[in-house]
Amino acid sequence: MAEHKLAYLSLGSNLGDTLNNLQSAVFSIQKMAGDVQRISPIYKSSAWGFDSDDFLNVCLSISTALSPQKLLDTLLKIESQLGRVRFKEEGYQARTIDIDILYYDRETLFTETLVIPHPEMCYRKFVLKPLADIAPQFYHPVVNKDTRNLIQECRDKGRLEKTVFRLYKNREELFANTNFIAIEGNIGAGKTTLAHKISEDFNGKLVLERFADNPFLPKFYEEKARYAFPLEMSFLADRYQQFTDDTSQYDLFRSFMVSDYDIYKSLIFARITLQQDEYALYRKLFHLMYKEVKKPKIYVYLYQSTDRLLENIKKRGRDYEQSIDPTYLEQINKGYFDFIKSYPEQNNLVIDLEDLDFVESQDDYETILDKILKFAVHLPSVRS
Repeated sequence: MAEHKLAYLSLGSNLGDTLNNLQSAVFSIQKMAGDVQRISPIYKSSAWGFDSDDFLNVCLSISTALSPQKLLDTLLKIESQLGRVRFKEEGYQARTIDIDILYYDRETLFTETLVIPHPEMCYRKFVLKPLADIAPQFYHPVVNKDTRNLIQECRDKGRLEKTVFRLYKNREELFANTNFIAIEGNIGAGKTTLAHKISEDFNGKLVLERFADNPFLPKFYEEKARYAFPLEMSFLADRYQQFTDDTSQYDLFRSFMVSDYDIYKSLIFARITLQQDEYALYRKLFHLMYKEVKKPKIYVYLYQSTDRLLENIKKRGRDYEQSIDPTYLEQINKGYFDFIKSYPEQNNLVIDLEDLDFVESQDDYETILDKILKFAVHLPSVRS
């Protein structure tokens, strides 16, 4: 078995979605180079040595079985996969991702392709400051000074500021940081199926809407005007009780919560189904309850066209749903989008599923996960 070494890396990005460039690089390093041990906070810095957009910078440590040259080759491959193009011209350029080896254990190395420790690190505050966050007492094997002393002696006057964001070694950790995700959608959009899959794959506590035994639902589809108010009041009472019970009890063996509904859907549906005077009364009661419930950190809305929804409804074969009016589904879609527009401060993510089938296609499922994770990276850490 190859001996594992502790290596320290510096990552930077100033092109495109810089935060997700860094996160994608960390995921790839974890998968291809070694086990990520520690990740520093993320810093924003002015471009060093040339005029360009600000950089995001981070340092991390990995336990790796790769030799220094193999590690370099792997990191160059990761850079290429993430869109890094290296130009032959001398000087610095903007880049989607830059990954440098700072230390490889306490070894020193000088070859045509690799110098360890990194020869420029002592002069770069955007390297030393994040490095100090994870290795303050690590001694430079050549100058024999630890990171804290190197910072004190560094004459780099470039701007450097700590951000509120952080990176994660794998997708499981990133999902854990979301704390609570609500997956919403129209009737037949696939919200329950997606919630199940995410819960199983990433150790989430599953919170499901329980409505199959509601005695008013089949009657409502047959005679809407008569049963709309008792149906909506019944849903509201059930959802409030279930939602508060489920979201207030954390599971110590689960990393986060994922639900297939948000309680606000009660108001969305009530606005469509109730008469004006009934809705006014319903809304007052709803807002009293809504103040008390837990809000999701990410609100995902799965959009599908009315034709696709009708196909899905037909496939799952619930008898009482087969006569749903397409206009009713269109009204529900509009109600959800009105809600999303009304709460811009909420972390809303709309995913169009028109060309995606995450049940039959693993690639489509990965596409949806990628959209959620890229959105989640831009949210401040719950531990920041």
